[in-house]
Amino acid sequence: MTGSASGLGRIGVVTFPGSLDDGDAQRAVRLAGGEPVALWHRDKNLHQVDAVVLPGGFSYGDYLRCGAIARFSPVMEPLLEQARAGMPVLGICNGFQVLCESHLLPGALTRNDHLHFVCRDQKLRVERTDTAWTSDYTHGQEITVPLKNGEGGYVADEHTLDALEAEGRVVFRYVGGNPNGSRRDIAGITNEAGNVVGLMPHPEHAVETLTGPTTDGLGFFTSALKRLVTA
Repeated sequence: MTGSASGLGRIGVVTFPGSLDDGDAQRAVRLAGGEPVALWHRDKNLHQVDAVVLPGGFSYGDYLRCGAIARFSPVMEPLLEQARAGMPVLGICNGFQVLCESHLLPGALTRNDHLHFVCRDQKLRVERTDTAWTSDYTHGQEITVPLKNGEGGYVADEHTLDALEAEGRVVFRYVGGNPNGSRRDIAGITNEAGNVVGLMPHPEHAVETLTGPTTDGLGFFTSALKRLVTA
């Protein structure tokens, strides 16, 4: 762990042109006890952070395909290198799309099957607890976090879906109805090493009772900070 002089884990939050939830992600890191570090998409280094969050919202070029252009931003080069070396990376909503387009995670996110934008509090079931971002949850635990997307349907070919299931790489599933047509009710997945996680719902909007339906999302950020302390 690199860490700061204060001893807090430094978690970078990347802002792309159009990002909407970068400030919320930084606040979530702070509430969890970490040190949020603002990263701009054109940064050519990660400024010695210990983990990275790609937040929700939009990224320039989404009109072509969500995340397809953002993957070429300068900040993605060191991020890809560090992610492959084991750095914890969390992609939320548009960040999940960027991770898939960058091939850190398999599959893609497509337009919701009902062709409408959806915004609601969404129940998820935790399917895996040994990733860098989920150790503070229990297997089978049901959590509620906000969901807001127009292109949130997770898709992949049957071979990839079968592999994700067999390897235990489905991290979250939708409970109480599939909101966007995601295959096999998949709401979030991880890479083989368990350090990179992407999901469509927004845990950063469920970290305090003042603004969220629950505080169920805080566990993402406390999990990462505990991983950094023991790394």
